[in-house]
Formats: sequence, C-alpha cells, structure tokens
Amino acid sequence: MINKVVASDRARTNWRDMIDAALSGHDVVIERYGKPTVAVIPYEDYVALEETLQDIRDAREAQQILDEWRRDPTSVRPWKEVREELLTDSDLQDG
Repeated sequence: MINKVVASDRARTNWRDMIDAALSGHDVVIERYGKPTVAVIPYEDYVALEETLQDIRDAREAQQILDEWRRDPTSVRPWKEVREELLTDSDLQDG
C-alpha cells in the first residue's frame, strides 16, 4: 500500500478526497503540526485489525499503569485486598 500524508487543515477541507484515497488503496496519514496523528483506512481493513488494535490498546494501558506504579507504588492496592473486597461485595464467594 502506498501511504499518503496530508496536513490536518488540508484533510479537513478535502475530506471526501481522503476517503476516496483510502478506498482506492492508499493509507492516508493525517498530520497535525507536522506529526502523524491519525490514519484513514478502508473499513474492511479496520475490521480485520480490530482485535489486534484492542490488544495494542490494552498493552498500552497496562504499560501506563505499570509506569505509574513504578513512579509511585502506593498508587495501587495489593491484589489480596482487592480480592477480599470483591468477594465481600459480590456473589464471587462461591468460587
């Protein structure tokens, strides 16, 4: 695939062209202030990548939580404490 890079102001004024380019096989990367920020791809490609995207987003969130914990270990609660609270507040006591 050929990538097409477009500034956000141009993408805004030529949105239909960005969609047409994506549908014709060009991945369109939109930049804001000279930095790539979003991509426009065909919906079928998005559907094919959706599960992988969720995995990537989950990993990113987990990394942020780990980084926060490394900065301040008191920012999280011990699993034993959380588990006891869950068991007390729910029907999870059976298992």
